[in-house]
Amino acid sequence: MKFLEENISFGDRRIVGQQDARHNVEKILKSNRLSHAYLITGPNGVGKTAFALAMAEAINGIDNLTDLKGTAVTKKSSWFAHPDIHLFIPFPSKGENEIQPRIEMLAQDPYEIVDFAVRPALNSDKVSKNRRAFYPIDYYRSDIQPLMKYNPNEGRRTVVVITEIDTMRKEAANAFLKFLEEPSSRLVFILTAAKTDQLLPTIISRCQQIRLNPLSEEEIRDGLVQYDQKEEKDAEFLARMADGNYALSRFFDVETLKNTREEIIDFLRYSYTQDVPSLLPIINEWNRKLNTENQIAVCNSLEQFLRDILVYRERQDTDLITNVDQIEVIKKFTASMKDARIIDMIEHLQGLKQLLYQNVQLKYIFSVLSIRYSSLMRGLEPVINEDDSWKHLPALSEL
Repeated sequence: MKFLEENISFGDRRIVGQQDARHNVEKILKSNRLSHAYLITGPNGVGKTAFALAMAEAINGIDNLTDLKGTAVTKKSSWFAHPDIHLFIPFPSKGENEIQPRIEMLAQDPYEIVDFAVRPALNSDKVSKNRRAFYPIDYYRSDIQPLMKYNPNEGRRTVVVITEIDTMRKEAANAFLKFLEEPSSRLVFILTAAKTDQLLPTIISRCQQIRLNPLSEEEIRDGLVQYDQKEEKDAEFLARMADGNYALSRFFDVETLKNTREEIIDFLRYSYTQDVPSLLPIINEWNRKLNTENQIAVCNSLEQFLRDILVYRERQDTDLITNVDQIEVIKKFTASMKDARIIDMIEHLQGLKQLLYQNVQLKYIFSVLSIRYSSLMRGLEPVINEDDSWKHLPALSEL
């Protein structure tokens, strides 16, 4: 019996975009030739976990994320209720008791953000502690390894979904590799990873890879409208700010972002003049009021505005501008920043966004950014170069 019937489209009830990957999985499932391990890769926020869970359901015939059109082989409502589907997420030190609530959130919404680094606490936006999650060897031995011996209870396969496998500690990865080298016909691993360069090459070579592509603005907009009940106008705005990250865009606040766009323009103006008394209130307000998701959105909004300046400077074509309602402001910036190193400004911003994910406070990040922008907007090298970034902390210069 095939895992999917010919008229069934994989993930059609919930997966956003990823048509090529979905067609690939459809071929795999309809061929009835499953590999023992799949590695789903792609950037953050494109739906790797949702895709993995949809695939696990399709393998065991669950009518939920995919509409099986009456061909389901179980009455279980989702992967969460099925005894033969097991989901694992990495956790920080002393975070074991926080795993189950996050898995339950994924049961309600497969695109929910459960990453400890992005969302260190479930009940507060004010927790700033950097909580890097991983799979320690003890966790692997006590929770994951015993499943290798299980026969399917009522499903076609025992399916083990391990998200962010690239965070698995070396000892755990080496132990896991042994099972990949001796695959069982009753067991399927579905792994996800954003950074394959941090994986053992031998693990990669023993998995069939499924690549998820960055989502387009149109795909994110359609997802926000269809699944998140956003108004189309708001969805279009959020999609522009998303930087390809659908999962994060769902937590952006439209009104907050629209209000901060004027502040973003002021940030650029005051960075150029290094008007510190005007800069600090803006930066401190962002630091105080915005949660991590909306801080990232501010970065994306600033990046998009810089791209508009770059495009208009090079092409003089308003049809290519995203912030078209700000075209007069963009023209003024273009005239004043003829020599500005805008690509460098964008690259600086992209690098600093990673610090926000690591819970470095925005007020420090944007204070440094404004200093660097002051030089780059004039076409100059920053006063403090990349190799001496520590000099932004004057107290250290005396050591």
